[in-house]
Amino acid sequence: MLNHRFVFYLVIFVAFLIATGCSKDVQDELKNPNALEIPEGFPSVVFPLGNEYTPERWALGKRLFYDPILSLSNKVSCASCHLASNAFSDTIPLSLGDNNEIGFSNSPTLANIAYHPYYTSAGGVPTLEMQILVPIQEHNEFNSNILDIVEELKLDPSYVSQIKIAYNREPDAFSITRAIANFERSLISGGSNFDNYTFRGNKEALTDIEQQGLKLFMSEKTNCSKCHSGFNFTNYAFENNGLYLNYIDSGRMRLTHLEEDRAKYKVPSLRNIALTKPYMHDGSFKTLKEVIEHYNSGGKNHTNKNGLIKPLNLTSEEKEQLIAFLNTLTDHSFITNKLYRK
Repeated sequence: MLNHRFVFYLVIFVAFLIATGCSKDVQDELKNPNALEIPEGFPSVVFPLGNEYTPERWALGKRLFYDPILSLSNKVSCASCHLASNAFSDTIPLSLGDNNEIGFSNSPTLANIAYHPYYTSAGGVPTLEMQILVPIQEHNEFNSNILDIVEELKLDPSYVSQIKIAYNREPDAFSITRAIANFERSLISGGSNFDNYTFRGNKEALTDIEQQGLKLFMSEKTNCSKCHSGFNFTNYAFENNGLYLNYIDSGRMRLTHLEEDRAKYKVPSLRNIALTKPYMHDGSFKTLKEVIEHYNSGGKNHTNKNGLIKPLNLTSEEKEQLIAFLNTLTDHSFITNKLYRK
């Protein structure tokens, strides 16, 4: 005869799956508490105290990530501007928010967002949990209020149940922000041909032209790796790359009010770069070829331009090598992972 306590918890668990409409993939995730796998060559993901990874928190965060309930019009979700097929970036220069309001900057990839030391292009937000509040309250993004969202979730029994299981509390700002951050920290991309070549010792993973591009990328001739460094291809610094002489957006200066920070933006990761076009903080370049041409020219002579950016005098062959290498940073296993999709 089954233990009554076991039956009770089994009924609760099954009810949870039914109430939340979990797919088979999510059910499989819930069965495996160690499903968060870290690729070779990557450091461990640190989950903050009180928001440690659990399958239940992850499932809640994924549901909220795809739910337009976060926006005032109930038409815009996190996934609206961060598309799984594009490595969780957008396909247009500036994303459209609530009531089709135009955003301030190009939506970056969320791949490996867990490793970032701060958030937003100006770096004004110290944690992923706090970052969630930025698009919620921005008029040109979700145009909403976290307290109003809480009240909406309280009207949904399935959300009430799911949040209770995940965080042992009623729907509130804490559970909403923590859950989304919990899901986003699982968006780890480390399965590209570059990773196979560098971290897994497969020397046939890159072709000759791609290997030449890698050498060029790492060379002092281009200085690419001085800013796009490490396993995530970014040093997370704030730089001006000479895109314009005059910028509409003041960049990091919005936060610091220092003239030396005018038109400086956080150095983006280059992982899955072939999928995250258009490029630059304002999405002004449509192709990698345009990006290479910009750096080859040395850019505009803005006062705050990084001194490493100078004319490169690349040959046509070298430009092709760089582009070939950048394409090796595409992680097809990441963008096709069903666990990340709605």
